[in-house]
Amino acid sequence: MSELVTGEAVALELRPARLPSRALAVLLDLAVAVAVYVAVTVALMVATASLDVAAQTALSIATFVLVLVGGPIAVETLSHGRSLGKMACGLRVVRDDGGPIRFRHSLVRGLIGVIEILMTLGVIACVASLVSARGRRLGDVFAGTLVVRERVPFSSAGFMPPPPPWLAGRFSGLDLSAVPDDLWLAVRQYLARMGQLDPRVGWAMAERLAADVAARTGATVPREVPPPAYLAAVLQERQAREARRAFGGASAEGRTAGPVPAAPAPSARPAVPTTPPPVPTAPPAAPSPAPSPGGGFEVPRDVPSDRRPGTGFVPPA
Repeated sequence: MSELVTGEAVALELRPARLPSRALAVLLDLAVAVAVYVAVTVALMVATASLDVAAQTALSIATFVLVLVGGPIAVETLSHGRSLGKMACGLRVVRDDGGPIRFRHSLVRGLIGVIEILMTLGVIACVASLVSARGRRLGDVFAGTLVVRERVPFSSAGFMPPPPPWLAGRFSGLDLSAVPDDLWLAVRQYLARMGQLDPRVGWAMAERLAADVAARTGATVPREVPPPAYLAAVLQERQAREARRAFGGASAEGRTAGPVPAAPAPSARPAVPTTPPPVPTAPPAAPSPAPSPGGGFEVPRDVPSDRRPGTGFVPPA
């Protein structure tokens, strides 16, 4: 890692490109440039066949300068330091302060590259890159540039360390409703990149963030708790509350959404009788009809027959 200091006094850690990747990028760029140069030269030879030798020589020199020198300069300027070879290898040319390069940087690199790459077959560029601590060639030294790697290996930069076990549940009574979202985002970013910061800068940043969070919650930071551990514990407490609010509400809705009949209230249930119910007795027997004078039975007029109301009509004997 190489530390670059920007104009705002911010230290940037970049990975300088080494000789193998830079050589591969240069070879790819040269292959493309030579292919374009050959195609343009053939086209000019066909188009200028009627000219004299001096004119053809002048056109050949102009083509060489424009294609092999001006082409890479224009490509690096327009792409902000990314030629075709550098794009394939994941490299980029930046200034010493980490900013994008301009036309003057590309011009100096291109003009010196003609000497140390084209005329000496890259011997001077290889030696200078091996000697330099950042792998810079002479064009980079005079132009004030640096070739860095854009594709870096995966790291656990997004991993947030958990708080110490002895802080579990200690801040469960804090009122976190007044802490704004942008402050929570700053706390998350600090905890995620805490291992990449300078120890003194990281400690000062943790103290400032802890003071801001404590001012919003209305409770001071305990003296025995380090600021990074305090931030991790408070952030974990907020995440735990959000999880309880989210999953707790979902489970409650799931329980009440189904067509499950509610059980009757205890007061609405019928009371259990303490005494046995009375035993039903047989109904009193109906009086037997008196015999009629003709030997039959006389149907009384006030007793219904077959549960039908009496009509007062008596059939003849």
